[in-house]
Amino acid sequence: MRTLRRYLAVEIIMATALVVLALLMLFAFFDLVEEMKDLGRGGYRLPNIALHVLLSVPTHVYEVFPIAALIGTLFALAQLVASSEYTVMRASGVSLLRLNAALLTVGLLFATITFVFGEFIGPPAEQLAQRVRSLAIAGIVAQEFRSGLWVKDGRNFVNVGEVTRDAKLRRIRIYEFDDEYRLQTLSLADEGAYVRDRIWTLRGVVRTTFEGQRTVVRRIERLEWISVLEPQLLAMLMVKPDRMSAWYLYSYSQHLRENHQKALRYEIALWTKIMYPIAVLVMMVLALPFASFQRRKGGVGARIFTGIMLGLAFYTMNRLSGSLGLIYDWPAPVAAVTPTLLFLALALVMMWFQERR
Repeated sequence: MRTLRRYLAVEIIMATALVVLALLMLFAFFDLVEEMKDLGRGGYRLPNIALHVLLSVPTHVYEVFPIAALIGTLFALAQLVASSEYTVMRASGVSLLRLNAALLTVGLLFATITFVFGEFIGPPAEQLAQRVRSLAIAGIVAQEFRSGLWVKDGRNFVNVGEVTRDAKLRRIRIYEFDDEYRLQTLSLADEGAYVRDRIWTLRGVVRTTFEGQRTVVRRIERLEWISVLEPQLLAMLMVKPDRMSAWYLYSYSQHLRENHQKALRYEIALWTKIMYPIAVLVMMVLALPFASFQRRKGGVGARIFTGIMLGLAFYTMNRLSGSLGLIYDWPAPVAAVTPTLLFLALALVMMWFQERR
């Protein structure tokens, strides 16, 4: 059985690697076409576009791995069926359970790769890609909305017009409220620089204090400001939730809940992030029943095409479930886990049907 596991592992790894490479080339081409629309904006030139596309590759590796694992496993098994090797394995007494165990051994490797890319390689690369693009086009790192970046900090609301490449803040507005959420002070600052431990130094501050029926305006050249904002958090806010790391998603969800803000979008992304490596295993298990329905001659291409459609269906359902969960306020685990459980149920039903034949 050890020889069989090694043989299956080599065939599946080689097939999956080819599929990953093909999908990455396809996604890179799409990214290149998309970025070419901004060619010439500011300082955005071909070297910047090429670097942006290259830095987006780790995120695509994470995104396509479940689909690639399904297609690669299905292709490898289909080749074994076409050469009658699969039939020999089954006739020699190898059960579906043992074949699944062999597949899951390879699947654990794939799941680990998916986790590493999704947690440690993809998010930093995506942040750097956004920095390269924003810096080349506008000379700034982030400008989230027309009015800038908005953050709730305790009872205060902070509006940042721009975030520069060295994590400095520009055009800062700080709205400070009392316990009954009555506006107490409004501080406008030209620039803010991070010092340490969530302490910022604001420059060119104009502070307006509301005292009953009158207001007091003070001009302060330099002021220390303690805020929940920090460079790491700002970098995180530049990236879409589904491209953040699980740890950042957890910490930011906690921050939103502590400030009585809705965190469902980030919670769904967190649970999806947790389930994605498991989805790789499910996709490989789903590939096994398809091999059993192959004929020695003919039908292989049709089955592989069906497997590709299943992979795309999983990808689409995963995105759709997250969007529906956000719209209808589903619990985050339900929205994230449902697609994977449905495909696992499909795989188990198909294997049960095969064993009864």
